Amino acid sequence: MSTSVEGERVRGWLAGRLPADWFEGEPEVTIDRDEILIVGTIPAPQLEGDVSASTRSAAEDGRIRQFREDTRERRIEIAQELEHGARRKVAWGVRCGETRTIFTSLSAPVMTRLRQPERQVLDTLVDAGVARSRSDALGWCVKLVAQHSETWLADLREAMAKVQDVRRAGPDATES
Repeated sequence: MSTSVEGERVRGWLAGRLPADWFEGEPEVTIDRDEILIVGTIPAPQLEGDVSASTRSAAEDGRIRQFREDTRERRIEIAQELEHGARRKVAWGVRCGETRTIFTSLSAPVMTRLRQPERQVLDTLVDAGVARSRSDALGWCVKLVAQHSETWLADLREAMAKVQDVRRAGPDATES
């Protein structure tokens, strides 16, 4: 099943399963081959007067921690149901004001073959203390590329979705 079809199914299931008072609007759902990430928006704390950025950040962090503790048992129950049906791990997170926090997330090993110049880049990051290991350095590089190539990656994902649509409409497509 394609990721977009799976995403629609998961979003629909969550719409019926999540408590209505947990999030403002629908949660953001991101799916890959290994994991489903659910990030909902919770109300930001109302602060009186003009407050500093650090005060606002601390208040948002406190609200996030409270939500995490208050919903822990139900989130685990919902995640187990969804993991069973979708055959993927489930991770949770929230957005509160300007703060986005992921509570749990799968760290999946990825096999890669790198030639010496690429390994030297990773080793430089490790030697400079930017990363703890080659694995950590590679993760850092991927995040940096994603940050600086966001528009290009979005265009690529959109093109891939169009290819999936064309395949589903092709001559070998089965009627539902």
